[in-house]
Amino acid sequence: MGGKILKRFVPMVAIDVATKQEAIDLFDKLMVKPQPIVKIGMELYYGLGQVIVKEAKKRGFKVFLDLKLYDTSNTVHRAMAAIGRLGIDFTTIHAAGGGEMLIAGLAGLEEGAKEAGVEPAKLLAITQLTSIDEKILHEQQHVDLSLIESVQSYARLAEKVGLAGVVCSAHEIKAIREVTGDDFLCVTPGIRPTHAIKDDQKRVVTPAQARIDGSNAIVVGRPITQSFDPVAAYQEVQKAFLNEEEEK
Repeated sequence: MGGKILKRFVPMVAIDVATKQEAIDLFDKLMVKPQPIVKIGMELYYGLGQVIVKEAKKRGFKVFLDLKLYDTSNTVHRAMAAIGRLGIDFTTIHAAGGGEMLIAGLAGLEEGAKEAGVEPAKLLAITQLTSIDEKILHEQQHVDLSLIESVQSYARLAEKVGLAGVVCSAHEIKAIREVTGDDFLCVTPGIRPTHAIKDDQKRVVTPAQARIDGSNAIVVGRPITQSFDPVAAYQEVQKAFLNEEEEK
């Protein structure tokens, strides 16, 4: 990393549950210090809408609203304006939508935040999902680039148009750092503690390895939320990701 001190965020916990009560139960269990950032994805948001964001925010959580917008520029602009008014902290958009769509999304996000008098969220581009591997990329998406080359191309585009960073596999961080600036964020899902199973993720690393690789933030879901003791599981992940003493 060339001695560069990276900005690191507390772990992001994916609240991938089906009901409002399940989500609130997890919010209440995770009222610890430092509080995790909670990631609200499609299942919860499409089912409950803004109410679940408000429930998280009133408990003091920072919110990563992960909706992965991908549509025409005009539609994305309007949708991002609505997201911007929520006062959330991170949100996502698909880099595959192209530069015009990314610029429209960023503009909408900033406009919505200004209307609401809040700070705009950090907009992160989705490069390739962690469920995608080389076989799927070539045989189903018919992309001629390698997975790493595809991710680098999307990361360069995202930085060029002014996005805060990308969501990527920890395995791709080094390659992304080669083509982007020091302050460009790499947020990494596909994180599993050593003892956890992979589920549907194909490219996974541990929290400690993500830290060593240079991740700015990690997203962890089931190993925390489905744990017998979510607080203990979160604290274990947090220590592994943020404890730099392990690197010395």
